[in-house]
Amino acid sequence: MPNPKKIILDCDPGHDDAIAMILAASNPHIQLEAITTVAGNVEVEKTTLNALRMCDILGLDVPVAEGAAEPLVREREIAPTIHGKTGLDGPKFPNVPRKEVSDQHAVDLIVEKVMDSDGDLYLVPTGPLTNIALAIQKEPLITEKIKEIVVMGGGTFGNWTPTAEFNIYVDAEAAEIVFNSGVPVTMFGLDITHQTIATEEILKQISEIGNPVSNLVSELLAYFSTTYKEVFGFDGAPIHDACTVAYLIDETIFDFEKVRVDIETEGTYTYGTTCVDRLHVTGREPNVKFATELDYEGFWRLLVGALRA
Repeated sequence: MPNPKKIILDCDPGHDDAIAMILAASNPHIQLEAITTVAGNVEVEKTTLNALRMCDILGLDVPVAEGAAEPLVREREIAPTIHGKTGLDGPKFPNVPRKEVSDQHAVDLIVEKVMDSDGDLYLVPTGPLTNIALAIQKEPLITEKIKEIVVMGGGTFGNWTPTAEFNIYVDAEAAEIVFNSGVPVTMFGLDITHQTIATEEILKQISEIGNPVSNLVSELLAYFSTTYKEVFGFDGAPIHDACTVAYLIDETIFDFEKVRVDIETEGTYTYGTTCVDRLHVTGREPNVKFATELDYEGFWRLLVGALRA
């Protein structure tokens, strides 16, 4: 495939992060340059372990670098009620992964990769934005070389508080730095990711594939769907994080609006809210490409095809 998109996947695996990794690893439109990990769904030691385990399963030969263990200023908050104590509850993995973590810190790896690039590197954060914010603070020149930051986070409503989505809530100060960095930002919030629910029909299609990776995803989604039914009353699990990679493979799956998004960092009840100005009432310059609608069949055709591959 000529000119695949080069990406760094900055993640906190997480069931849906794992599926995003599978999609990135399987598609010739994507050249995965590195995986960096951050505390989010679970502690960073566990998200790193999960990333290494997924690399083993997928045969991925890319550096995996561990990143921030805490948000920039607030105490750490994790989500074991959604992803389990390991972050990837459901399947059974070998106790010790074969792949080893890089000696380099995730922030240093991000800075190095971006500065060595030709301005063609995409950052794809699917967890809290702590590593990306720290990289911008450490080397502000990277903002001139990042092609695009493709974020899973935020929305016009919340899932961790009434107004705040988990990834943004965990480190809103980091999100504020990223969204105001001047780098092009494409945002996949809950408005779009809740359109990706893995229905019983989708689960059946995946289970019928019958290869080791599809079997793993069946186990992941069985657990993830159960927690979403119990916690939120959903009919299945939304595959939040895979939207980012799906967009880089086939942008036509999604509809977008250019909007202003500001991050609330002080509100008593609204900390972590992404203030999405879809009606342009502020008159402020748009800073985000905001995903609004999804081609459901096209999205799942891409994901199921990745599992077959």
